[in-house]
Amino acid sequence: MRVVTVSTSTRKGEKKIPQPQINLIENHGVEGDVHADGTHRQLSLLAMEDIEYMRGIGADVNPGDFAENITTEGVELHKCPVGTRFMIGDSIELVLTQIGKECHAGCAIRQQVGDCIMPRRGVFCRILSGGIVKPGDSFRVTFSPAVLPVA
Repeated sequence: MRVVTVSTSTRKGEKKIPQPQINLIENHGVEGDVHADGTHRQLSLLAMEDIEYMRGIGADVNPGDFAENITTEGVELHKCPVGTRFMIGDSIELVLTQIGKECHAGCAIRQQVGDCIMPRRGVFCRILSGGIVKPGDSFRVTFSPAVLPVA
């Protein structure tokens, strides 16, 4: 399980551009990213496996195209319940706060192939402890809350 790509953007509604590294600021977001605002959606993540799925149905997409800050490999992020904690490297800690989001009206990916995975598979996290993240860093689940059955 690892970080594949790290990306930022300076304007909302645009693809994020891959970077050599990003700085996660505790309880705020990604330094220099337009979405850094201290809300519960401080950081967005998407699995490389989901990007590969979209490629398989004809989308010409790459990491950052779904406006995710971090693209991971080896974890089915969308199957992790809210409250799951992740570690990047040895010191960066995240907590999952939201699964999915609505696509904006002009979602280019939905227009291109008729589907977009961000509403179902993209996840958002709050940054509990920050630091520098770069491609190749380890990424792992450190805590997953129990999911209780619905009565």
